[in-house]
Amino acid sequence: MDAREVAAGVRLAPLEPHHAEAFAAHMDRAREHIRPWVGPAFVSTDLVGARATLQRYADTAAHDGARLHGLWEDETLLGGVMYVSLDAAWGTCELGCWLEPAGEGRGLVTAGTRVLLDHAFDERGIHRAEWRCRSDNDRSVRVAQRLGMHLDGTLRGAWLFEGRHYDKQVWSLVGPEWAERRAGLPSGS
Repeated sequence: MDAREVAAGVRLAPLEPHHAEAFAAHMDRAREHIRPWVGPAFVSTDLVGARATLQRYADTAAHDGARLHGLWEDETLLGGVMYVSLDAAWGTCELGCWLEPAGEGRGLVTAGTRVLLDHAFDERGIHRAEWRCRSDNDRSVRVAQRLGMHLDGTLRGAWLFEGRHYDKQVWSLVGPEWAERRAGLPSGS
């Protein structure tokens, strides 16, 4: 998937190992903010860890699996959206996101996720896309709602963070629903 503008001055582009320095700097700004909401293996603490995280996703992308797409404002990485998983043979994918505070409130995650949904359904032939988030992650829940996803259910106690279990919601869209819903979304949302 090629880079494209998703908001004024913000582009969505593949996030690859050669972006390790920008990713490490971004993690320094985002780490404490995103830590409750993303898996611990994603939260890099230094350049070596940042490079390893990006390489892990590059390796899965090379096998047509998970992949990262950064949200860039000029040369600053604000966060991104991702295929947590993508299985074209089964026709399924899971989407996710992360964002530093400077990127919040601008619709960037919704816009970036919309691009991934278009790509998944239109170009990859995916039938079902999922969005999973902690039930108390209000921003992530609102993204799923804005995109017209259906709340399939709650996985009770499925997310462990700092010794405590949290509920996790599973949201989804299937291809025919997305075709109908995206027609009603404002451009760039």
